[in-house]
Amino acid sequence: MLRLLTRELRLAWVERSGGAIALIFFLIVVSLFPFAVGPQPQVLARIAAGVVWVAALLACLLSLERLFQPDAEDGTLEQLVTHGLSFEAIATAKIIAHWLTTALPLLLLTPLAAILLNAPAASWGLLAAGLALGTPALSAIGGVAAALTVGLRRGGILISLLVLPLAVPTLIFGVGLLDPLAGVAALKWLAATTLVALSVSPFAAAAGLRAALE
Repeated sequence: MLRLLTRELRLAWVERSGGAIALIFFLIVVSLFPFAVGPQPQVLARIAAGVVWVAALLACLLSLERLFQPDAEDGTLEQLVTHGLSFEAIATAKIIAHWLTTALPLLLLTPLAAILLNAPAASWGLLAAGLALGTPALSAIGGVAAALTVGLRRGGILISLLVLPLAVPTLIFGVGLLDPLAGVAALKWLAATTLVALSVSPFAAAAGLRAALE
């Protein structure tokens, strides 16, 4: 599984366009909101956390369609299974690679996004911490959706339809982390949501891959 994860990271480094597109998309979505809602600093500061979370979710969706599909089409998945790697291990490596190559770079742009949205400097740390804790759940949920749609035409649209409703609790608790009154409770629920997603996703994604290759 470690060798597969290393392979995924090398491929992401060679094909840097996927990660760059996600980062550019994230910045574009964030920068459009001041034009849409107006330049009022108080309004932007109030919606900053929600905008950053929605932009991060949409950016993570961009690369999910190619998480398993290329390996399924060229027979790599079958070769990995033939060499003794379980579907659960394949799914785990893919989900980790997706988070490292897509969600982690977004965390580095969080201060810039906060500046564009006039978020208070005191909230930058909480916003970044919430994304660091919640984005693994987005990658895990996305990995399951990507596995379930392997081999389907227009799988990207179906992935979005599957991920967006399931990601709502993560978004709610991630944004609630900045609420002075409910921050501690939101942190606990966000951590619980991520743990559940990470514990279930390898097995659910493995079931989807197994069904696609049978």
